[in-house]
Amino acid sequence: MENLSNINVIKELFEKHGFSFSKTLGQNFLINPSVCPKIAEQGNAKKGFGIIEIGTGIGVLTNELAKRADKVVAVEIDERLLPVLEETLCEHKNIKIINADVMKINLHEIIQDEFKGLNVAVCANLPYYITSPIIMMLLEQRLPLTSITVMVQKEAGQRLCAKMGSREMGAVTVAVRYFSEPEILFNVSKGSFMPAPNVDSCVVRFNVKDKTPEGVTDEKFFFKVVRGAFSQRRKTLSNSVASAFGIDKKSVNEAIEKSGLSLNIRPEALRMEEFVAFSENLKATI
Repeated sequence: MENLSNINVIKELFEKHGFSFSKTLGQNFLINPSVCPKIAEQGNAKKGFGIIEIGTGIGVLTNELAKRADKVVAVEIDERLLPVLEETLCEHKNIKIINADVMKINLHEIIQDEFKGLNVAVCANLPYYITSPIIMMLLEQRLPLTSITVMVQKEAGQRLCAKMGSREMGAVTVAVRYFSEPEILFNVSKGSFMPAPNVDSCVVRFNVKDKTPEGVTDEKFFFKVVRGAFSQRRKTLSNSVASAFGIDKKSVNEAIEKSGLSLNIRPEALRMEEFVAFSENLKATI
C-alpha cells in the first residue's frame, strides 16, 4: 500500500480500525515521505539481507524494507496495529509480523529460524523513551548483525555518536563504541511526524564490529567502571569512581597512575584503550 505517509490516508486507516495514539508506547507516525526510503537504502535493506524491524507503526518503513530486502521480520508490541498492518502490507509476501516486546523475545532464535543464508541488519524507528535500552540489548547480545540503523532524538544521537575523548561523550558512548562504529546519517525535523514530538531527530547507523576491544577480562566490571566514571560528570575520574564503588581514592589513584593517566583527568578525556587499561588496573587493585 502506497501513500502511507499521507496524513489523510493515516487518519482514514485509524478511523477504519478504531485506532488511537498511545503516549505510553511513544507512538509518533512519519508523515515525511522521503525519510523511510532513505533509512531503508542506508540501513542495508538490499538483496542478500534479512531485516529486523522494531516498532512498525502502520508499516511505512516496513513497506520500504520489504521492497528491497529478501525478508523482513517486524516486531510490534501494540496488537491494535495488527489489523492495520494486514491491510497496509498485504502486497508483500516476504514480511513476518511478531506481536511481542522486543526486550523479551529470543532474537538469536529468530535470526536462526528466519534468516538462513542471509546477512542480517536491524532498521527501526524506535520509541524514544526506550532507545538506549534497545540499542544496548541488541549490541550486548552479540547478535550476528551487520548493522543497526535507528531513528533517535537528535541529542541522543549526538551523544551516541560522540567521539571518544570529546566533551559530548558519556557512558553510553563508550558502550556503543565498544561494540560498533556509530555514525549519524541524516537529521529529521520534528515536523516530519504526527503527532509532532518536541524535538528533532536523526538517523544513526551502528556498524557492528567483528571484534570488541582487546584486553578486557571482565566485561561486567568494565561497564561498571564506565558507568561509575560518568556518574558525576563534573568530577574527576578519581572522585567519580571512588564514590560509585564506595572505595577510598588511594586505590583508584593507584590504578590511574598504573594506566599512565593524570590524577586530575576527567572521564570524558579517556580513549577506549585507556578505559580498558584503567578498568583492568582497578580490578587488580581493589
